[in-house]
Amino acid sequence: MRNWYTYAIIALFLMGTQRFLYKVSAEKRCNTAWTTFSFMATVAILSSILFFALKESVTNIQFLLFIALLNSGSFLLATVAHIEALKNIPASIAYPIIRLSAVIVVFFSILFFKDRLSLYQVIGIVLAMVVIVVLTRDFGEEGTSYGKTRRGFFCVSISLLAGAVAIISTKFAAMYTNRMAFIAVSYIASTFFALGLRKRLQTEESEKNPKDALVIGFTMGLINFAGYYSFLKALSTGPLSIIASIAGMHFVIAIILSALIYKEKLTPATTLGIILTISSIILLRL
Repeated sequence: MRNWYTYAIIALFLMGTQRFLYKVSAEKRCNTAWTTFSFMATVAILSSILFFALKESVTNIQFLLFIALLNSGSFLLATVAHIEALKNIPASIAYPIIRLSAVIVVFFSILFFKDRLSLYQVIGIVLAMVVIVVLTRDFGEEGTSYGKTRRGFFCVSISLLAGAVAIISTKFAAMYTNRMAFIAVSYIASTFFALGLRKRLQTEESEKNPKDALVIGFTMGLINFAGYYSFLKALSTGPLSIIASIAGMHFVIAIILSALIYKEKLTPATTLGIILTISSIILLRL
């Protein structure tokens, strides 16, 4: 088995567990900024310590700063929008649609890295569009208020687009700069961004005490550090379109955990949407 494939599988499971913690944060009505701050700070501290402990070096600091800040901003935006979406729509709806960012990544990989689009990939992209229709129709029948529906899907759309930018920038970082330094700079920037958003994201429904948010964020950070490093290792030698598609399936783990722990109902249409999403991502690998 190729090393990049092994790292991609590890990233799949770890990122799926991390994404489930987004749901935990949303269910506990935590302030999203505090959760994100704790999450980002944990990864920033771990990566900084390891960078200096391993005595690694950076050759092109300008490129590192540019790609790290681009990744930081897009990933933070995707994370905040993701958690806010889960406060308004079920995880079984939000996760599959957000993970369709893989479609954008595949298109970019084809245009920039000159990947060839196979018939299977064309079918996969068509299925991806069908998923959005199926899940949206299913959600509309659940009786959720129009305001929450609109707000939820707006956050999902933002998370999808920002997530695609974060994945693409990670590929360039994996290829052209020091991985540990990239993680450190990116997450240090995200930590300050999240700290600046803490009051803006404090709603009447959010818990005033940040304790739960900080604990969830810390746990999220530990898991993310291992998962994101595995993702970078895979991207450093493997193809972007395939690795992004493999890692993109992590939402399945989050949905299963949400169904088991929070008893979220999987309707026939939602189940069909999940199956079509998995099929789409698999086809995008071929």
